[in-house]
Amino acid sequence: MAAANTTTQVKMGIKSDRWIRQMAEQEGMIEPFEVQQVRESPQGRVISYGTSSYGYDVRCSDEFKIFTNINSAIVDPKDFDAESFVDVQSDVCIIPPNSFALARTVEYFRIPRDVLTICLGKSTYARCGIIVNVTPLEPEWEGHVTLEFSNTTPLPAKIYANEGIAQMLFLGADEVCTSSYKDRGGKYQGQRGVTLPKT
Repeated sequence: MAAANTTTQVKMGIKSDRWIRQMAEQEGMIEPFEVQQVRESPQGRVISYGTSSYGYDVRCSDEFKIFTNINSAIVDPKDFDAESFVDVQSDVCIIPPNSFALARTVEYFRIPRDVLTICLGKSTYARCGIIVNVTPLEPEWEGHVTLEFSNTTPLPAKIYANEGIAQMLFLGADEVCTSSYKDRGGKYQGQRGVTLPKT
């Protein structure tokens, strides 16, 4: 008779608001951190941010880099020219039609070793033709998240600083990875501010 399998099976799954609160408050996973959804400010209604049922809605900071073709530069990921952007610090950012901008989150993240974090844009912006793109936050990565905005419309588009912009989802792994982003010395480790492409 075969021996019973006593190996504990841990299922991979999405992390809940309870887990997010615990990791933020006890481990500093998200700083600054809002325990609940925020929809109001002293100035009135805002695009919501903070903890949701199974995710965390991040805010956009007031630092922006907007693409410009004033220098007729070629966009080259291996040799990126910082003069391809115009720097703007403001409560709002106007992205020209069919153009692109970079920003960063207000929040600083420290991702646990057994978690992969993915980002999705908020529906308020998506329904206006503004696409938010963020690549996955790998295990043991930390830093401000650089946000990429595409204005897919033929009209100027407005982004609001210090309001909700995207939602982070935390996926727990069924086992701990053998090599984390920190172990590999990832080039975007510990990034602060809006970070341009590196090779």
